[in-house]
Parts: sequence; C-alpha cells; structure tokens
Amino acid sequence: MSEISIREAKQSDINVLAEFLQGIVSTERPMDACLQDEYIEYYDPASFIEDEKSKLLVAVINNAPVACGAAIIKPSKDYHKHNEHLYLAMMYVAPEHRGKGINGLIIEKLIAWGEQRAVTTCVLTVYPDNPGAIKAYKKLGFEPSLVEMRRRPN
Repeated sequence: MSEISIREAKQSDINVLAEFLQGIVSTERPMDACLQDEYIEYYDPASFIEDEKSKLLVAVINNAPVACGAAIIKPSKDYHKHNEHLYLAMMYVAPEHRGKGINGLIIEKLIAWGEQRAVTTCVLTVYPDNPGAIKAYKKLGFEPSLVEMRRRPN
C-alpha cells in the first residue's frame, strides 16, 4: 500500500474538497428524507481553512487527496462541565480507500489539535443508518450520547 500522509488543507484543495463534500451528501441523502434533492452543501471548506477555531485536514496518497476531516472548536452548553468542545465534521474517505484506517488517522490528528488548545471533549454526528461509520467511530472511543428524533409532517 502507498504511504498515507495527513496535511492541512490548502486553498488549492477547494475543488477536491467540494467533490468530497458532495460524496458525503450523496452517501447521506438516502438516510435522510428531509434533505433537499437539489445541490446542497453542509459546510464551507474555505472557512475551515481560514478560521483559527477550525482545522481541516486532507489525507494524501501518491500526491492525490483521498480523504478529509475537519474539527471546529464550538462553545458548549452552559450546563456542561466544559466551556468548549471539538466538533468533528466533513469526515470523508474516497470509496476506494475505505477500510485502511485513514479516517482514524485524521481524527487522531484533529483530536490532538484540540487538545493542544485545551479542548478535550470531542463530538460528532452520524446517521443511525450508517453502521460502518458508527463501528469506525466506536473503535476510536466514541460512544452514543443523545438520539435526535424527528417527526416529519404527513
């Protein structure tokens, strides 16, 4: 297997990051009937690159980006013990590179980045119909917290 390197995303990565973002949307659209059918974006990768409270990483194999992940330092609820938490977002691995531990490498680096800023609680969201992602996140020490429930209009 080729060597995997993890680096900070650059503005020159914006086009591939936009493709990765649409990969996320197309994977999750069948899991969420409330998502619009037309083109949508969950995140703005350029803002992750520019904002000091966020970090966007890219995994590279043979000089080609194959995965990404972002962390955003967010304020926590007033009733939590911690003032801020790390929210993981835009986690994506190209289908042909899944199962190689790339997502875990990215998450470890994002968590380390948060810890360098004294932010040790880490949160992410995942659809319950995505057992592969849930299994991968559990393997990294994540556990279910709250279950969001929704009732759609008839």
